[in-house]
Amino acid sequence: MTELEEKLVECFDEMAVFKDLKQSNFFSDLKLPSFLRDWVLKKFEDSEGQFDIEEIMEFVHTFLPNKDEWTNIKNRIITENEHVKILTRISVDISIKDQMVSFSLPDFALTNAETIIEPDVWAECKDELVKGNEIWGVVELGYRLPSTSPKLPGKIKLVSFTDFCPYTVDLDYYKELRAEFDIHEWIDILLGAIDYNASGYADENQKRAVLTRLLPFVEKRLNLIELAPPGTGKSYIFGSISKYGNLSAGYMTRAKLFYDLSKRQPGLVYNNDYVAFDEVHKLRFQDEKQMGGSLQTYMENGKVSIPGHDGTADAGMILLGNIEKKDMDETMPMFDKLPALFHDSAMVDRFHGFIKGWDIPPMTNAMKISGWGLNSEYFCTIMHLLRDDPSYRVIVDKLVEVPGDAYIRHVEAVKRITTAYLKLFFPHVRSAQDVNVREFTKYCLRPAIEMRKNIWRQLAIMDPAQYRKEDREMPVFTVGNLSNEN
Repeated sequence: MTELEEKLVECFDEMAVFKDLKQSNFFSDLKLPSFLRDWVLKKFEDSEGQFDIEEIMEFVHTFLPNKDEWTNIKNRIITENEHVKILTRISVDISIKDQMVSFSLPDFALTNAETIIEPDVWAECKDELVKGNEIWGVVELGYRLPSTSPKLPGKIKLVSFTDFCPYTVDLDYYKELRAEFDIHEWIDILLGAIDYNASGYADENQKRAVLTRLLPFVEKRLNLIELAPPGTGKSYIFGSISKYGNLSAGYMTRAKLFYDLSKRQPGLVYNNDYVAFDEVHKLRFQDEKQMGGSLQTYMENGKVSIPGHDGTADAGMILLGNIEKKDMDETMPMFDKLPALFHDSAMVDRFHGFIKGWDIPPMTNAMKISGWGLNSEYFCTIMHLLRDDPSYRVIVDKLVEVPGDAYIRHVEAVKRITTAYLKLFFPHVRSAQDVNVREFTKYCLRPAIEMRKNIWRQLAIMDPAQYRKEDREMPVFTVGNLSNEN
């Protein structure tokens, strides 16, 4: 172990796992997302980080079937009358009309209309199942036979449920432990939590550029655009690190994103911390004009407003696209190749910041972790919980000063990004007096200003008459005069 690894294991104890992604292709062959892989590692590793490959393989094949095996699973449940346990996502619905409780398994396209949770099982499992719209766990499935008297259709039933997270995540304890590390150590720990080897990067600027992708994991309704060369890990971070996010690509409908009126089913914005559109250049919409209006309203204030449904949600919107080397210049037009929906300055203005993905080096074997790191499943839960803590925004509002006539969207964007950085890098601060002003300025405020400034530069190119006016220029942000500057 390195000195930092020893410190990490000593502080975080069982929340640290040994990850060897540099030498072993075992887990990449299984194609498990990071949070699932680390959950399995935590279950089977000993105190030295050693595990039995055969034992893990048996567990994966038993409890983590792929979609192609669903027909066989149904056969075992329905015709062979077996009880089958699988580790998967589950979503519960309680009918207002008849009080019936049902569930769906999104990964296997099993819908509420085909399932039931009987009263005795519901009494045992409800405390776990009502924790969120979608949660992970080991579900035990059986079959309720159809009957003629009374007339009841056959349905797949839930027999038992075991929470995916068998331990309690103590957010306050995590915050306290952060104080044991300096900022440089903490940056390396964050990289290890998302499967990266800190020593594989040339400097801290590269490390911080990678971690910028985590901002929407910790802050509600943070809308970002990233353009980066291929191979820098965009899809990996947004698709594998967190069980609370969604990575989409290709074709999107308003019903899928916001609300399906025909099914009375909430869309992706309700069930996720963020919705990331991968390869956004290829993104297509069922009705672009219809989507544009709904998306602008949502990105402005979190309101889902479509005919027949109104609601609020907290998912951030993330656009991920590739960019050619000749176009890597934020002072030149960069959004021309995005879908036409994002050529509108009013739409782009609702994105809080731009990530310059060309500051992130292409992935190499040296950047893969091979050592002790924070359990990704634990870390993604921590980030999810940080979204609900308003104290960091209070600190930012107290620290950051801005002219009273500044353009409100610039102000809100910078403060929102700054708040996300504060949660990520300095979760242990409890008040403005706890903040090291120099570190806050360097690691939180300045990068937030630059991310918003990149959006403003594109707005000024797209619509110079509107955004080069004095009242739309980027304001000057300063930090209030506090005594803690060291």
